[in-house]
Amino acid sequence: MEDREIVELFFARDEQALKEVSRKYGSYCHSIADHILGNHSDAQECVNDTWIKAWNSIPPQRPENMSSFLGRIARNTALDRWRHETRQKRGGMNFDAVLDELAECVSGSSDPEGEVSRKLLAEEIGKFLRSLAKTDRVLFVLRYWHAYSIPEIAEKTGISENNISVRLSRVRGKLRTYLKKRGYDL
Repeated sequence: MEDREIVELFFARDEQALKEVSRKYGSYCHSIADHILGNHSDAQECVNDTWIKAWNSIPPQRPENMSSFLGRIARNTALDRWRHETRQKRGGMNFDAVLDELAECVSGSSDPEGEVSRKLLAEEIGKFLRSLAKTDRVLFVLRYWHAYSIPEIAEKTGISENNISVRLSRVRGKLRTYLKKRGYDL
C-alpha cells in the first residue's frame, strides 16, 4: 500500500492504518529502537508506542514521507526510554558511545531558548549533511541516527571498520568546523 493511502486511512480513523504501517515499517522502526536500546522487548514496546503516537498525530499532521515521520517518532521514543533507563541505572548502554562521539561537536540544552537553538542547530546539521558525499552522509546517518555499531556499518556497507572510523572522525571534525563558522560555540 502506498504511503498516501496509509495517511488517508489515518485521516479516516481506520485502524487498518496501524496494520499497514506495522507491516510496511515495523522492522524499520524496530531496528532504530533496537540499536538505541539494545533490547528487543524494549524496542518492540517503543514500536508499539510509535504506532500510538502516529495515530494521535495523524491528523492533523499529514506526513510527506512516512518512513522519515515514523523513524523520527521511533527514534525519539527510544531515546526517551533510553534516558529514563540510564537515569535509573546510571549505567552505560551501547548508545553511550554514539553520544560521546558527537558530544565534541554538539551539546544539548533543555531551557526554552535552548530548544530554539537546538532546532536551528538541527537545521544547520541538515545543511551540513546535504553538503557531504553520499557515502559519508550514509555512514553518518547509520552511526548517529540509527546508532549502528562500526562492525554493523561495515557489514552493511562493505567498507572496512578502520575506514569507517577514520571517515566518521573526519566528518565530525568537518561538522565541528562548519558549526563554529556559523557561530556555534562548541
